[in-house]
Amino acid sequence: MRNKLAVLACAVTLAATTRVTALTQISAAAATGPVVTGPVVTGPVVTGPVVTPRIAAHFDLARGQMPENIALEPDGTADVTFAAARQVAAVGTTGATRVLATLPAPADGGVHTPALGFALTTGIVRAHDGTLYFLYASGTPDLTGVWRLRPGGTPHRVAPLPADGLPNGLALDEHRHRLYIADSVRGEIRTVPTAGGDPTTWSAAPELAATGFLGVNGLKIHRGALWATNLDRGTVLRIPFGPGGRPGPVRVTATGLTGIDDFAFTGRGDEILAALNGPGTVVRIRRDGTSSTVLTAADGLQNPTSLALRRGTLYVLSAAYTTATDPNLLLAPVRSSSSS
Repeated sequence: MRNKLAVLACAVTLAATTRVTALTQISAAAATGPVVTGPVVTGPVVTGPVVTPRIAAHFDLARGQMPENIALEPDGTADVTFAAARQVAAVGTTGATRVLATLPAPADGGVHTPALGFALTTGIVRAHDGTLYFLYASGTPDLTGVWRLRPGGTPHRVAPLPADGLPNGLALDEHRHRLYIADSVRGEIRTVPTAGGDPTTWSAAPELAATGFLGVNGLKIHRGALWATNLDRGTVLRIPFGPGGRPGPVRVTATGLTGIDDFAFTGRGDEILAALNGPGTVVRIRRDGTSSTVLTAADGLQNPTSLALRRGTLYVLSAAYTTATDPNLLLAPVRSSSSS
């Protein structure tokens, strides 16, 4: 068994090499565009740096437990995707980890998965009834797609996605019963009803395209628009919902964010906290597009991939794609205010 784990660890490390190499070579984006501004919303908001971060859970790299994306339960439990393990797991704030589902391995082992060369689970969202939707990229037409897991149930695919793409970020619009999927290789956003079916292309704007490795990445719905990041270009994008839910013109709201992955809104208008995978930092992106670092490797980050914010606590996942050391879940209290 020990030898088997060692072989698996080596395989995981080698499989991630393509992503690692590209991440370390990403340069800052040159794209520019108008900054989105708007009224500040009320409610608990982030007003200062995170304080006293702690690592709540350490994951097993040898078992492929490289956490890629996160959705939060009402009690603070984090539902995460373990990329190379092809798993979805629930991680408590005390570190207890329970695997909820393991997806079948592709017949070819995932070697034809675009850009990466290994099958992986990626984006995840949670509906109010506890249903989890998540993405699986396997490089094969029988498995790549949107998967659904109801509480106490078993996972099954509800929508196929192109096997020559890399479904990555995922956003849920419960009001319209729709999911939005970022394809980082094909440079497009697709949409599908939560009930399942055949996805359609929602946007293939040039701002979504990759410039060498991965393009559109994280997705969030916020204030009448679908927001996205582009990893290669180092940008944050805002795409308003137009008539009939169709996409409006893309606006670049921030640039120069090398290796940007997933992100979360702080509750202060359009202010964002974002994970920069390659540099290994979390940054705050202000409404004017400027940014500052709030967490680094000194706090325990190991190539952060995604984050979430709830009730004054910031959750940050680190996949250790480059460092190959200590994939983890970091928790950090944040200063907040009852008004804007």
